[in-house]
Amino acid sequence: MLEFRDDPLGLQVDARRMGMEGFQLPKGLMEAAYDAMDALEAGAIANPDEGRQVGHYWLRDPDRAPDGLGEAIRAQWDAVQDAADGAWGVFTDFLLVGIGGSALGPQLLADALGPSGRGLRPRFLDNTDPDGIERTLAQIEPARTLVVVVSKSGGTQETRNAMLEVRAAYDREGVDFAPRAIAVTGQGSSLDRLAEAEGWRARLPMWDWVGGRTSVTAAVGLLPLALMGQDWRAFLEGAAACDAVTRQRRPDNPAALLARAWYAAGDGHGRRAMVLLPYKDRLLLFSRYLQQLVMESLGKRLDLQGRAVHQGLTVYGNKGSTDQHAYVQQLRDGPDDFFVTFIAALVDREGPDLEVEPGITTGDYLLGFLLGTRRALSEAGRRSLTLVVERVDARTLGVLVALYERAVGLYASLIGINAYHQPGVEAGKRAAADVLQLQARLLAGEPVEPDDDVALLTARLRALGRWKRRVGPDT
Repeated sequence: MLEFRDDPLGLQVDARRMGMEGFQLPKGLMEAAYDAMDALEAGAIANPDEGRQVGHYWLRDPDRAPDGLGEAIRAQWDAVQDAADGAWGVFTDFLLVGIGGSALGPQLLADALGPSGRGLRPRFLDNTDPDGIERTLAQIEPARTLVVVVSKSGGTQETRNAMLEVRAAYDREGVDFAPRAIAVTGQGSSLDRLAEAEGWRARLPMWDWVGGRTSVTAAVGLLPLALMGQDWRAFLEGAAACDAVTRQRRPDNPAALLARAWYAAGDGHGRRAMVLLPYKDRLLLFSRYLQQLVMESLGKRLDLQGRAVHQGLTVYGNKGSTDQHAYVQQLRDGPDDFFVTFIAALVDREGPDLEVEPGITTGDYLLGFLLGTRRALSEAGRRSLTLVVERVDARTLGVLVALYERAVGLYASLIGINAYHQPGVEAGKRAAADVLQLQARLLAGEPVEPDDDVALLTARLRALGRWKRRVGPDT
């Protein structure tokens, strides 16, 4: 089947334009993917590099969690609500400090929903760029801003740097930092120990069995939702409802349908990129969120047998109809190296719609541009998927997050790779540490071998007035 519709779930998936007529997966592959997913949810070790389980599905259905973890998950829910209850009326804003999965999910939720009623306004620091940090700090009033620092390991350097910048800004204003700070981190991490020693406002858990890119249904995403006054329980309910549907071995399973479509479009090797075009401003950041979920999970050099396969699925996009003016020309007439995922919402807004022409609203035009672009691409033989949701609210966001988490897991099994480790990310962190050691040697006057890294480091140090010496004739 190439279509799925579930009105109680509020989701439709249409893969009829993906060129899948007559396509069949290799025999037994889909069943094996379901088996792997069942084992994952039952608590199998899914990240052998670190000996870890992967339990983001338990976060919205604690009864499925093994080893008594369900109680800890429910206790986290209580802690989230307590933190929000204590913040309302005390603060006007919150500043979330994190990076990667510790920021992308909360940013998606904040941009899609925003504060409601007495909820706090969200701000984010998601990098170690001092100029970006300064720009964000200029927008807040420290005395009225709660700081949420998110780092599972507690040692993520970008997050630590930004936290130190925030603390320094609070000190300059004479504002006590600790009573205005919450840590979301692993138990016993360096951040956890710091927060405990200094008496931070609260400490919420991040478990080693929840990866950053699948942490949005943990406190990482729930706390921002609660602070904004949004219905975080509806978000969990949507994710749990989607899990219940996508767990079933049925012909129209929507997550399996996505995984099959990705496989067919890319010949099982990601040969076509996924271009995401949500025709809804509230889903502007969904493509950024999916970039990490999909590309960090599926971009792998080795398969499960240790063979070099260089798998991946490139994700890019923004929103319609704005960005159909930017790159649909190439999508229609350029290289056939992509498939589009359109996302439409049936309800434009909760208030009355203005007719800009007799019987036609702005929302009618929006859907018209989606359908027109889809038709134009189909006429050119280009592939597309269409997702339809009823409206964009907390529950729908939970549905979409769970749908893609399951699709990524199933697709990873279809192509025989591990979706739950990220050796390439760790390699980048180690290389960055080496570069900083090289800079320290330069500043200490130790001899180094001139190369491109040395040239760029010395150029920056000169620009900042921190360079005191030369290193060889070429630097």
